[in-house]
Parts: sequence; C-alpha cells; structure tokens
Amino acid sequence: MRIDVITLFPEVIEAGTRYSIVGRAQDWGLVQVRAIQLRDFTTDKHHTTDDEPYGGGAGLVMKPEPLFRAVESCLNDETHQLPRIILLEPQGTLYTQSLAEELAQESHLILLCGHYEGIDARVREHLATDVISIGDFVLTGGELPALVLIDSVVRLLPGAIHSAESLGQDSYADGLLGYPQYTRPKEFRGWRVPSVLLSGNHGAIARWRRKEQLRLTRHLRPDLLARAYLTKQDVELLKEIANEEAQS
Repeated sequence: MRIDVITLFPEVIEAGTRYSIVGRAQDWGLVQVRAIQLRDFTTDKHHTTDDEPYGGGAGLVMKPEPLFRAVESCLNDETHQLPRIILLEPQGTLYTQSLAEELAQESHLILLCGHYEGIDARVREHLATDVISIGDFVLTGGELPALVLIDSVVRLLPGAIHSAESLGQDSYADGLLGYPQYTRPKEFRGWRVPSVLLSGNHGAIARWRRKEQLRLTRHLRPDLLARAYLTKQDVELLKEIANEEAQS
C-alpha cells in the first residue's frame, strides 16, 4: 500500500509514522508513507496556500490550486487506477472501524490535511473521493486525523501484526467494545484478577470475556449494542447481566 499525505507540516507525519506498527510495516515493505509539502505546489514567491474568504469573515481559507496540483503529482499514470483521495475535516463522514477495514483493501490513499478556517469547497466537490471526520471536535489541522487514519489502516494490512487473532479481539472488531484484559501480578494493591481467568477452563474464560464485552458495551456504548448482531447466547448473557444488576 502507498499512502501520500499532503500537508503544510510534513515533519508531523514523518515523526508520527516512524515508530511502532506503522514504522515496522514501512521497514518490512508493507506500506510506503510519503509526507508531501503543500507549499511545493504553489507558484508565487511567498508560497501562499491560503487567502481571505469570499463574502467576508474571519480567518483564511486554503486555496484549491496547490491541492489539485499536489494530488495530480501523486497519480500513477501507468496503472490508471484512481486512488482514494480523502479530505480530513469536521464536516466529513464519521470514521469507523468498518471504514478502516474498507480503506485497508485499497492500494493507494491520498490524504489531504486542512488548516485555517477550512478548504475551498471545490476541493470537496471536485477532488476528494471521501470526506472523513474522526469525531465531533475541532483540531488545529488535519495532521492528527491523518495519523489516526494511517495507524488504524496499516495495522490491518496482512503481516503488519504477527498475531491475526489479536485483530479479532480489538474493540469494534465485531461491533462491540473489547473485554477487560489482565496480566501479572495476580494481585495488585488488593485488587485480584478474576478467578475464571486463572482456571485454565477455556470455555468458561470465553464465556466470561463475551459477557464482560457485552456488559461494557451496554454501559459505555449502548448505541453500539443496539446495532450489533447478537447471538442467542448473547441475549441470554444480557439477561444475566440485567438480573445481576437488578439484585445489586
């Protein structure tokens, strides 16, 4: 996979992708991440990437010309395959695990990092194939959302994580939050690891984990639970949880 990030601050992207899973995936040749300086695609001596908004108002708006030129420089004329061109801004579709899985199937992503008061709307309308937001809050620019997207996509690439089983245990992998995890010591400041995890009974451990997964999702993200596919056993476990809480 190739990921091109068009940004005013390439050093942020370079630093954020140098370590951990994304860094190793690059070393292993699974992904190539390039941080591209937007100012290199301006034509004036001041390398201007923004201007005042038409109609008045506070702040500055990023100009379309440098962004179009930067994207066009990333296109591969040999394959004639159009990459996913992703504009990262608050007005976009909310980013989810299912979208990360979809993007992980692509061979080329181009990420556009906004700044100032926004980007000229013609970029959204005529250049971007996707507009994505990582949440309902405002950040200084698109670099952090780009790093979030890169991390979530690269870890799904075959070979990026040694244990494929661990991906299936992630939160949101099956529409629910993950179950609680414990490690040594068995007791820490009076808090003990649940005894079922020390029993060696794999069936009981699997049942406990699923039950706690359902319990956490029910309390913290009931919206996920409402959309999740639940088995008959899941329904029974939810009844057990409700009865336990009613008696407590």
